[in-house]
Amino acid sequence: MLLYDTRSEIENIVAGAILEGSQDHCTAVRNSLCRSFATSTVVKTNFESNAIIKKEQAVFIENYCTEHSLWLENIPEESRYLTRGGEAKIYLSPDNRHVIKLNDAIYYATWLEFLNSVLLHNLVFTNTSYRLLGFLNQNNVLYAALEQLFVVATDQADLIDIKEFLEYNGFDHVRRNDYANKKLGLILEDMHDENVLVNSETLFFIDSVFYTVSPQ
Repeated sequence: MLLYDTRSEIENIVAGAILEGSQDHCTAVRNSLCRSFATSTVVKTNFESNAIIKKEQAVFIENYCTEHSLWLENIPEESRYLTRGGEAKIYLSPDNRHVIKLNDAIYYATWLEFLNSVLLHNLVFTNTSYRLLGFLNQNNVLYAALEQLFVVATDQADLIDIKEFLEYNGFDHVRRNDYANKKLGLILEDMHDENVLVNSETLFFIDSVFYTVSPQ
């Protein structure tokens, strides 16, 4: 069950409010974007027309990185490359305990949607939270570099267990592997057994796609 403080933070993200108190890079960049751009409450509508806004936000982030020294200096070596997911290139971190995901936010209409999704993941799935290391530009494509715990699966996740966990936390099953929390204004997609791992009978949600909508 989501704690009251967690629910309050989620509500602030959905409302597009400035998040106070947190000092991490992801929150800082997200707050800066919120001062100039509205948080979307319409999922996957006008995706193409939002491409202009996404480009504007990319320029905003690039300027922010230059001003705040947030360009990633140590790009992962190709020898550390593990695999590529739907939206990210994944590398083993030098400490061998984490992975570094280079994400181009392709699943999101805007960069603000992407950063909101990262923060929402951190609030709901605390044992696989992300840390934004910085950004990099490769071949004129902007990537966010996210660090996450490296989880080794000891068993395959059962879709029923995933469903029970999410329902316990207020998410209703909508269709296939997609869920929604209408009270909080959240949509959560792609919760299948490739994005959720099991280790020592504990579920680890390593990839999630959150969208914000108007709460009901």
